Amino acid sequence: MNVLVINCGSSSLKYQLINADTEEALASGLCERIGIDGRFKYKSNTGAKVEKEATMNNHEDAIKIVLDALIDAQNGVIKSLDEIGAVGHRVVHGGEKFAHSVVINDEVMKAIEECNDLAPLHNPANLIGINACKALMPNVPMVAVFDTAFHQTMPEKAYLYGIPCEYYEKYKIRRYGFHGTSHSFVSKKMAEFAGMDINNSKIIVCHLGNGASVSAVLNGKSVDTSMGLTPLEGLLMGTRSGDLDPAIIEFIANKEGKNISEILNILNKKSGVQGMSGGLSSDFRDLGAAAAEGNVLAKQALDVFCYRVAKYIGAYTAAMNGVDGIAFTAGIGENDGAVRESVLSYLGYLGIELDKEKNAIRGEEVLISTADSKVKVCVIPTNEELAIARETVALI
Repeated sequence: MNVLVINCGSSSLKYQLINADTEEALASGLCERIGIDGRFKYKSNTGAKVEKEATMNNHEDAIKIVLDALIDAQNGVIKSLDEIGAVGHRVVHGGEKFAHSVVINDEVMKAIEECNDLAPLHNPANLIGINACKALMPNVPMVAVFDTAFHQTMPEKAYLYGIPCEYYEKYKIRRYGFHGTSHSFVSKKMAEFAGMDINNSKIIVCHLGNGASVSAVLNGKSVDTSMGLTPLEGLLMGTRSGDLDPAIIEFIANKEGKNISEILNILNKKSGVQGMSGGLSSDFRDLGAAAAEGNVLAKQALDVFCYRVAKYIGAYTAAMNGVDGIAFTAGIGENDGAVRESVLSYLGYLGIELDKEKNAIRGEEVLISTADSKVKVCVIPTNEELAIARETVALI
């Protein structure tokens, strides 16, 4: 069975068509600037590539362009849409309503919509994508896979905030965590790759990309994670501030004459390593190059990032009363050996020994700790699309 995986943003749409039997990606790509001027990218497993300007007034237009590309006589990978057996949709926020992936029906759609307040930039876009697919493929079963679902196994002591309990009771303000599909996939893959029993394991997953989070996975279940009610909490990120004293919001607002929404925009889009580096870049490759040339702000930003990651690893080692394995994943985690080495330099007390030669490998599944290291450390490339496809097949 072929599964179409859809990941909708407010003005973008990532997609991948996966053969569920072989788990091979037949085609993948991106629709950008939906509702503006439209740009379409497509590549197939046969080597075909298409990049073009394309009018996309809405997500339904974008999905129609995707489907046309998949069955295109010259560059397509299937002969007809009948070869798509199911669609898996990434949905960012499932609140407390969804601890697992679900087959989409009207009741599920309503429940996703009720979570819009918790993810106002993401869930409405996810719903638009689902509705667009339903309009174009009305008889194809569809599954919602939630970023927050994997973290629903966290205990109360991990997800409750130190605020009046009425705000949790009335508004469900609590830690939810994100990147759950990636944390689930990588923790399982790490256990398999490192020869560990997932049901008797203590694994810390470091999902380090432009958005970054760390999770504690005890016996295959998430027991804590760094992102909170929203993806703003936790690690310093590309443009997000991560953890800070909430009084800073009022302080800057008063000094700069800005309202809360403007401050949150700064914390989400103009902070992180980009803000710390004086606006230089949110790309760690740029920061690394600048730091090597003596840019003090770039070096400070990288130092703070690595220090924060190490602090979370230490905290989650305490939360699980030990750690058997640490996995690095996502764009930075998979490709930046300097960041990995810097993070691990804080963890000598755990008996971690780094194999520097293997740590130089980029983007591959590799054990980067030595044979005598007391904790196994791996690089495990994430594959959220494959994880979504597997969830979809399991339910369909």
